[in-house]
Amino acid sequence: MIEFVDTHTHLFEPEFHDDRDSVLRHAVDAGVRTLCLPCINEESVDRILGMCDRKPGICYGMLGLHPTELPADYSAALDRMHERLLADDRFIAIGEVGLDFYWDDTRKVEQLDAFRRQIEWAVETGLPLAIHSRNAFEELYATMESYRSKGLTGVFHCFSGTLDEARKLLSFEGFCLGIGGVVTYKKSSLPELLRCIPIERVVLETDSPYLAPVPHRGQRNESAYILHVAEKLAMVYGVDVGRIAEVTTKNAYRLFPKLNK
Repeated sequence: MIEFVDTHTHLFEPEFHDDRDSVLRHAVDAGVRTLCLPCINEESVDRILGMCDRKPGICYGMLGLHPTELPADYSAALDRMHERLLADDRFIAIGEVGLDFYWDDTRKVEQLDAFRRQIEWAVETGLPLAIHSRNAFEELYATMESYRSKGLTGVFHCFSGTLDEARKLLSFEGFCLGIGGVVTYKKSSLPELLRCIPIERVVLETDSPYLAPVPHRGQRNESAYILHVAEKLAMVYGVDVGRIAEVTTKNAYRLFPKLNK
């Protein structure tokens, strides 16, 4: 039986308020047996854990503060989130964290500080990182470089950079690239790039409700649509969809050890 892991879905968000259970059923029917829910702010935490409680063994939560979600008093928010992280062993990863200078580059100092502090959580707990990066590769890489000896693991979520950037990021041996719907877009350079990247360094994700793959581009994304991502990767790597599911699922369980529990 084909089994997928959606390593990044925001199924707890308001976009799914009216049909969350049916969306989850569609995902399971499509072979998505595991859904990883990245946190974006303090308000997300209880919604994520609520889903994990309602769907144990299917939904797994992360904890982190997204770079575009930093409140004015982000330091206090991080302190409170850190306390929750240490008090609750259900979290499978630190995420979604990172840097985003696309919409607003006026808070670079704050974003870098928050990112470093959350990397320290990963060092402290041994949990993997789910890392967001947009218009911030040089700063991201420099920050990661300073932790190279710390044995960090995780996913560079929604990767859409160059081959050189991919190779630099994958020089961190404990990481994979998260590949989602963008790989199916007509003008995407990802298919050509991925031919140079071993499938053993790739995990699947949807980032739903965002970035729906073809043929659903422009619509609300769902975890069930991960099949379209897998089909595209099967074409890229010249294998069948079952092989893509097998390897990427194995990769996900390696990166997120708590999924096995």
